[in-house]
Amino acid sequence: MSKAGTLDLASGLGGKLDKNEVLSAVEKYEKYHVCYGGEEEERKANYTDMVNKYYDLVTSFYEFGWGESFHFAPRWKGESLRESIKRHEHFLALQLDLKPGHKVLDVGCGIGGPLREIARFSYTSVTGLNNNEYQISRGKELNRVAKVDKTCDFVKADFMKMPFPDNSFDAVYAIEATCHAPDAYGCYKEIYRVLKPGQHFAAYEWCMTDAFDSNNQEHQKIKAEIEIGDGLPDIRLTGQCLGALKQAGFEVVWERDLAVNSPLPWYLPLDKSHFSLSSFRLTAIGRFITKNMVKVLEFVRLAPKGSQRVQDFLEKAAEGLVEGGKKEIFTPMYFFLARKPLSASEK
Repeated sequence: MSKAGTLDLASGLGGKLDKNEVLSAVEKYEKYHVCYGGEEEERKANYTDMVNKYYDLVTSFYEFGWGESFHFAPRWKGESLRESIKRHEHFLALQLDLKPGHKVLDVGCGIGGPLREIARFSYTSVTGLNNNEYQISRGKELNRVAKVDKTCDFVKADFMKMPFPDNSFDAVYAIEATCHAPDAYGCYKEIYRVLKPGQHFAAYEWCMTDAFDSNNQEHQKIKAEIEIGDGLPDIRLTGQCLGALKQAGFEVVWERDLAVNSPLPWYLPLDKSHFSLSSFRLTAIGRFITKNMVKVLEFVRLAPKGSQRVQDFLEKAAEGLVEGGKKEIFTPMYFFLARKPLSASEK
């Protein structure tokens, strides 16, 4: 995992933004969201700007707290967070039946932690698709350090309009990334187009579960906190994702919410009642230290103005995620394995 330290956090805040523009970017980002009077349709219409601002602002925080893989995982007792994250990535590779020489696409790859792990695990070539310039620059540097830069690369593009020919990839996956799409069907249809016939697409989706009640104000508050803290235009129900997959033309091999019956809850690293030395930066004490550290860094101008505001909405996200997990109204690991038919007659 990444060994990002305090100075990395400070220097990375704002990503490719000019440091004098960070506060303005924070203010514009916040205004997209319900907590600040924003509307869902505006977030969907401006998802590229919103998501890019989000990842410019938060990537250094993510790398500081989570390492190179920005995702959750079901967890066994006695298993560290790092071990569970790797196993979650290996599970995905096994479900896709990846083989040496396969050409694989990671949709919404972040800084490429899963990409590097899956490429080394399966001896495949993985292309990471990402629309954020800062994350791609970090990913390329980490690929070079990990010595996978000859087989793995990045393409800067919108996953709603991919710059690849039809039938380009032997497998496609997405890890907690296509939740940023304004329209699940449109995103899945593009994935369907670039995937070779007979091959598979697998994903972990962020979803509201069937227990979510849109008329419940507490449920609405939790959903809004997750949306602002994680750069989401909306959070779909599991059934909506399933329906969009089928509408796009996929045959669904199997699907399941992997959060159900997990021996340890997926939100444990963020639960304030939990303490862990191995993931200390994510604990209540670790987050308190980070919050005050960012405050000092901003005061002495090592971190740009607005950095504390970013920390604040990330903290709000953590609270929403834990409450959503405890009430079982939200999952970050609705898993599905889907297949593109060999021909139209096979559908």
